Amino acid sequence: MAKWSFLTNHSRALVCIAQDPGVRLRDIATALGITERSAFDIVADLTTSGYVVKGKEGRRNRYHIQTHLPLQEQVGREQTIGELLAILVDTRERGQSQAVRR
Repeated sequence: MAKWSFLTNHSRALVCIAQDPGVRLRDIATALGITERSAFDIVADLTTSGYVVKGKEGRRNRYHIQTHLPLQEQVGREQTIGELLAILVDTRERGQSQAVRR
């Protein structure tokens, strides 16, 4: 039987970033079971489309998710990235991460 997931690698990478806005590409790749180059491409897709803003903090990248933006797919009423992440990421355990605040 083929292995599959309800969530795409793009949404899984977004969850990694929501859990840790300072996450390294290497750690995203490991969590998703993909190459670091694939993780780079996914994060580049997310930044190019405006869902994630990348900034520098010292020598590391830090990400900020634009939680107010709508999801690309229409699944009834217009859902935002923040609403999806509120379901997938328990921010209470992480001290209300800035990545998922509105």
